[in-house]
Amino acid sequence: MHPAFSVVFLTTLIGAGQGLFLALYTGESYSVLNLLPPQNSLFYTIGSLVAFVLLVTGLLASFFHLGHPERAWRAAARWRTSWLSREVIVLPIVIGGVFVYGVLHHLGWELSLFGIQTNVRGDLTLVVGAFVALATFALFLCTGMIYACIKFIQEWHSSLTVINYLLLGTASGFVLATAFSTYGAPDLVNFYGVWAMIITVSALATRAASLIRNAHLKQRSSMRTAIGVRHSHISQRSMGAMGGSFNTREFFHGAPMWLFRSIKWVFLVLVFPVPLLLLYSGMSSHSPVLLYSAFVIQYIGLLAERWFFFAQANHPQNLYYQTIG
Repeated sequence: MHPAFSVVFLTTLIGAGQGLFLALYTGESYSVLNLLPPQNSLFYTIGSLVAFVLLVTGLLASFFHLGHPERAWRAAARWRTSWLSREVIVLPIVIGGVFVYGVLHHLGWELSLFGIQTNVRGDLTLVVGAFVALATFALFLCTGMIYACIKFIQEWHSSLTVINYLLLGTASGFVLATAFSTYGAPDLVNFYGVWAMIITVSALATRAASLIRNAHLKQRSSMRTAIGVRHSHISQRSMGAMGGSFNTREFFHGAPMWLFRSIKWVFLVLVFPVPLLLLYSGMSSHSPVLLYSAFVIQYIGLLAERWFFFAQANHPQNLYYQTIG
């Protein structure tokens, strides 16, 4: 498939925003249980703002993928059957929820405003945060299922697609939370850093599993099924058209094979071992520069990973349209 950079930025940006929010809410939940030192509201307010900006920026990037952005609202109409429609509905819910979560921390509101006394610190933000966390996981599911539900693209039609979207997005968010906490919550640096490393290693395992799976796929379509000729010996010399078309542009990445193969190793290095080394070094030396570098390098690697994810998908129609005489 042809990787659309608008979708590449959409999925990586909202993934980082979702992961950052989950990191913030996890830290707050642990502190309520006295497993971590409590942090001031400013840390969660600014962290929510960063997550909000990432989510909104991802949403804006998606509009560049639309031929008629003014009709974008129609994408939600098929929510009963379309995972894309469900994503269109859930994404604004997550964006709004993260915004409310940050505002509540900024204002310091609690459930006592409604006459409910719980004696739990930040009880209202915990309730709202739990709802937003569920919506965040639902958004990961919707985004991943947009591709995993397409049966005829075998590289995507796997539960690993959803798992990788979840783990890669969460990993980038926790790496960012590790760097961010160096200024607002130094007590949480090691907590976020260790979890970022665990999630990154888990993402490496599942992404490697998907690469191995895809490398051993046996395509169900053949030249005979592609052109509807069932002769036992077929030699195609032309795609049947003199020039390019939508089919030749949008269903094939068009990059040289050496670049296609190189991108795989680029993202495997930038997304996994380099951030892990930078996280370890940054936590050991208490260096914010190294920790922020881990996020930046991993995000660049995620852009390459998402490009490869789309480019690796073999649409059956390419059996016909990519033969040029």
